[in-house]
Amino acid sequence: MTDQSQTAQLIQTDTDLSDTGIVIVNLGTPASTSAKDVSAYLNEFLMDGYVIRLPWPLRRLLVSLILRSRPEESAKAYRKIWRNREPGSPLLHYGQRLRDAMRAETDVRVELAMRYGQPSIESAMTRLKEAGVRRVVLAPLYPQHADSTVTTTIAAARRSLPVGASLTVLPPFYNEAWFVERFASILTKHLPERWDHLLFSYHGLPEAHLKIADPGKHCLRSNDCCEVANPAHAICYRHQVRVSTQKIAAAMGLSADQYSQSFQSRLGRAKWLEPYTDATLVELARGGVKHLAVACPAFVADNLETLEEIAMAGKETFLNAGGETLTLLPSLNADRQWASSLLAACLQAVD
Repeated sequence: MTDQSQTAQLIQTDTDLSDTGIVIVNLGTPASTSAKDVSAYLNEFLMDGYVIRLPWPLRRLLVSLILRSRPEESAKAYRKIWRNREPGSPLLHYGQRLRDAMRAETDVRVELAMRYGQPSIESAMTRLKEAGVRRVVLAPLYPQHADSTVTTTIAAARRSLPVGASLTVLPPFYNEAWFVERFASILTKHLPERWDHLLFSYHGLPEAHLKIADPGKHCLRSNDCCEVANPAHAICYRHQVRVSTQKIAAAMGLSADQYSQSFQSRLGRAKWLEPYTDATLVELARGGVKHLAVACPAFVADNLETLEEIAMAGKETFLNAGGETLTLLPSLNADRQWASSLLAACLQAVD
């Protein structure tokens, strides 16, 4: 069965889609690896009130301090993963390929945007408006919900939505079979011949973000808060991460002792979700794991946090602690079946 026929089976709607457009949105990327461009990108990202939860004056002061040294450090990291041909950014490269794969299966207009940097959400909305689109399906490319990814993307889309157009948002898909099964399939396919353990490493969040988003004071109030059913789980990143890990591991046929979970990418002194990936890498190596595979199911496309933070810096940490090999398993990227399933989910979401 072809990808196109699979999509046709998934889409069960009689709705006229001639006035419908889709915007797929990922986090963002600097325009180049120059410190100037990285600084501009980081400034836009860190000044978002959903990212740093401080009043504007304090946020401006903190970000200004961060930008004194961080851009050059980050620019060096970006240079390690930048592609030798356009687009240099891996995130933009995979985003364009995903957009093109979706376009190849539908007459519905599909646009790519980044929450920070280019192509912007505003420019994507402008292109849809010029094409006569009246109904927009927004697909934040984040499997799990967080205000610093999903909510801010929705807010930016609403600010740029053409007058008179409607907006439908694809909800987080952390437990959807079409995400879980495809991610598990790709991980299984790319597992190295020798591996002792699979670590699921997710982008970290400050614990305060979960508490702010929680309307019922449930999150992080007990050790088992993620296991005890609660309405807060609909917007709880930590809970949704655990579900993704458990479901992907089950789809791969892993036993409980074959995998674990951690959080990466801390910034500042606030307490972030634990366990931390860098500390986990050391613990695994010292605990006897020699051949480690790492998957990152918070990301649907490989980027700085997978290609540099895990495959390079994480590998060095693991080897220095006594490990022998660390293999980063690829994300969904522009996989055709993933593109087909995402398209189907977007079209099924149309009002």
